Amino acid sequence: MGYQWNWGIFFQPSATGDDTYFGWMLAGFKMTIGLSLSAWVIALLLGALIGVLRTVPNRFLAGLASAYVELFRNIPLLVQLFIWYFVLPELLPPSIGEIYKQSNPILQQFLASMVCLGLFTSARVAEQVRSGINSLPRGQKNAGLALGFTLPQTYRFVILPMAFRLVVPPLTSEFLNIFKNSAVCSTIGLLELAAQGRQLVDYTAQPYESFIAVTLAYILINVTVMTLMHKFEKRIAVPGYIGGK
Repeated sequence: MGYQWNWGIFFQPSATGDDTYFGWMLAGFKMTIGLSLSAWVIALLLGALIGVLRTVPNRFLAGLASAYVELFRNIPLLVQLFIWYFVLPELLPPSIGEIYKQSNPILQQFLASMVCLGLFTSARVAEQVRSGINSLPRGQKNAGLALGFTLPQTYRFVILPMAFRLVVPPLTSEFLNIFKNSAVCSTIGLLELAAQGRQLVDYTAQPYESFIAVTLAYILINVTVMTLMHKFEKRIAVPGYIGGK
């Protein structure tokens, strides 16, 4: 094999001269972490709300939540990203659209990516929450109502504390997916981890070193998330249920 390995490339000055190539990778790593965590906050809060609405006895609210889930689950992530980045600014009122389009390009890319990933993942989180609620015995809801709780109070104090404990394992999978899906955002120019890896290849012609480094960075993220979520899962596990002792 005629390939010349050069791991020292990471510590050489970059083509722009303002940093090393390792600095580029570190910047991409930070962007991936920041983007994914921001999108996860949106996904978790909105997904939990939509998941709850899918189980309420109000047909209009349940139908609206179901339509939301079907919409965001059935449109490919890449298509949604292009809509948020290229189409939505043109549909906004001219005054708002111009402010957005004249803002920092990196901010535009980050906001479009964050909203897209957050809403796309929220539909998946909603299904996990809905499944968790529906897996509980009906007696729990009836018991809450029998104690004099209103329906919102029954959800808050009886149903949701148990349901969220049950859905931690599948939510862990969705949490990991949001980090991996963030690589799609490089298609609109956001310099996250995968994009920095490709950029490093373009400037150094060292593809193996670049993508091995990217792979190790994603493995580091996944192992960290899995370890933290496993500890959290064990701490809140309910005896007699999945994961409980």
